Amino acid sequence: MSDALFSVGQRVRIADRTPPVHHRVPAYAKGQVGVIERVCGMHGRPETYIRGDGEPRTRLYRVRIPQPGLWAGYSGEAEDKLDLEVFEHWLEPVE
Repeated sequence: MSDALFSVGQRVRIADRTPPVHHRVPAYAKGQVGVIERVCGMHGRPETYIRGDGEPRTRLYRVRIPQPGLWAGYSGEAEDKLDLEVFEHWLEPVE
C-alpha cells in the first residue's frame, strides 16, 4: 500500500472534470477548495466498480469545504462547512 499523498490540514482542490464513467464527485463540489479533515483508508474506485472489481483500490479522504462558497446567495452561517469523501485521484494540492 502506498503512502497517502495528502495529510490532515492540507488544502486541496477537487478536480473539475466530467469523465464519461460513473464517479462519486458531486457537480457542485468540482473545482472547490477545501481542507483534508481525515484520511479514510483504501477503497475500490467507483469508476472501475461499474464494470469490474473496483481495482486498483485508492485512498479516500474526507474534505471539508466552506459552504458559503458552494452556493450563490447562501443564507446560512459564514462558518458552515460541508464534509465530502473524495478519492485521491480527484484531488490536487493547493499552494
